[in-house]
Amino acid sequence: MKLKDYMMGLGTGIAIGIISSQAAKKLNLNRSAELVLRDIKTAFKEEGPIDGSWILMNPEPFNKEAIHTNVYKGGISRIKNGELEQFEFAADAKTGTVVDLVKM
Repeated sequence: MKLKDYMMGLGTGIAIGIISSQAAKKLNLNRSAELVLRDIKTAFKEEGPIDGSWILMNPEPFNKEAIHTNVYKGGISRIKNGELEQFEFAADAKTGTVVDLVKM
């Protein structure tokens, strides 16, 4: 193999690697809001039935103490011991992990 051909192949490989790396950074790597809500509902159903739920489909910036991320905001309602309980949550848009849960 000629040195010229080797260098062209090496240069092409490096260029493709750089371009694909930059493209991967720009991709939306968020989980879907529906999957996040499904997982949260499943966790709540372990303690009993739920009455209703909702989630915002577009992530929003979230800052609390040292946590700075994009989150889906939503809510769950259920009847427990004959009383209505309502919760609002914020779930990390990339992992679906609940980062804030407030009983209303």
